[in-house]
Amino acid sequence: KMEKSEKRDETRRAGVSGIKFRSHLHNTVFDVCKSRGWRETEADLDWDLHWADLQWMRDVFDHVRLEDHQRVNHFRNNYELTRKDLTIKNLKRMKKTLEKEDKLQEASKYDFYPQTYVLPAEYGLFEVDYKRNPQQAWIMKPIGRASGKGIFLFTKISQISDWKKDHKWRQDGQQAETYVVQRYIENPHLVAGKKYDLRLYALVTSYSPLTVWMSRSGFCRFSHHRFSMNLKEIDNNYVHLTNTAIQKTSNKYTNSGCKWGLRRLRQLLISTYGEAATNVLFGEVQNVVLRSLQSVQKIMINDKHCFELYGFDVLVDDRLKPWLIEVNASPSMSAETPADYHLKFNLFDDMLTILDIERKMQGSPERVGGYDLIWKNGPMGIAKGDKYITSYIGCANEKAIPLNRIKQPPRLAASQYNEKVLI
Repeated sequence: KMEKSEKRDETRRAGVSGIKFRSHLHNTVFDVCKSRGWRETEADLDWDLHWADLQWMRDVFDHVRLEDHQRVNHFRNNYELTRKDLTIKNLKRMKKTLEKEDKLQEASKYDFYPQTYVLPAEYGLFEVDYKRNPQQAWIMKPIGRASGKGIFLFTKISQISDWKKDHKWRQDGQQAETYVVQRYIENPHLVAGKKYDLRLYALVTSYSPLTVWMSRSGFCRFSHHRFSMNLKEIDNNYVHLTNTAIQKTSNKYTNSGCKWGLRRLRQLLISTYGEAATNVLFGEVQNVVLRSLQSVQKIMINDKHCFELYGFDVLVDDRLKPWLIEVNASPSMSAETPADYHLKFNLFDDMLTILDIERKMQGSPERVGGYDLIWKNGPMGIAKGDKYITSYIGCANEKAIPLNRIKQPPRLAASQYNEKVLI
């Protein structure tokens, strides 16, 4: 067994394509692995990397024994961070823990999520808060759905009567689906009158010790309608929700106008608010990511075979304060445009370099491609805060593979898009 393992390591270091990957997706994930000379397999367990879906983690992971070299793309209980109700539960618990430890200054920094209740369980608590603020708009989100499905805004409590805790008998005989209800952020920062949010990528290679790599690249998702808090527009999802899956159904939708790269946003903010204020904002955005991960560090089941590429969605308000919207365990690796493909190809390729399945990594670098190591049992690199800026989010990635050197999928290669690169 030892000889077999040593032979496998020699094959990797020699660059021979002996690495096998299994993926339930044939998108950028598949393309990057193939570009490295890796071989696809459908074998149950004979693979080096498995880009698995969450169902596989639930059904299979606990019942198999993996070899030391094998890696899989989720932690066993990743839902502690990525399910909307548990995200908030763990953030609240972390804040209370810090307060009990008399770390009041750090506890006060856990203020980056809106007031949230889980319905129907906390309907009574929500009702009290609602009556204190009858003019407040609220947003309802199902805990287990994605792509904006099931989300709606409301201002009248009568609109959510199905979620009353004691409302057990509906016409269909079913209890209301579990939702979170949050205060709606009514003052988002706007670009050309339109709402947007940030999609950030953070790679966690270990929770013990917590090890976090932050991607410089990401993007802003824009709505295609001008923002308004007019009550006539309160149920217009094209105004209030930035999810691409929703915006795509608008007759105003254009692929090239839906996304900006974070670098473009950072440059706009510098020109509008100045470099100092912009640097503070992106440092705080990075802290939202770090504090969210720290809130689950002690309860996440760490496993040397596991890693996770999270997609963090963050909203910035008109006072340049960042708010956590949600954390995604399976951020989309599918691309709609050449620029989108360019970003995700580099994002995934650099991630594989960090995982070092090929055993080529030398030393302990604090930067790999477009990723910066920001935490390893403590702040690392730029995150130490001893420089003028504390985050490279939205900064240039001069190490990215150029767009014209990446072979585009046929459906994108023939496309005509007038868009700027996202990196």
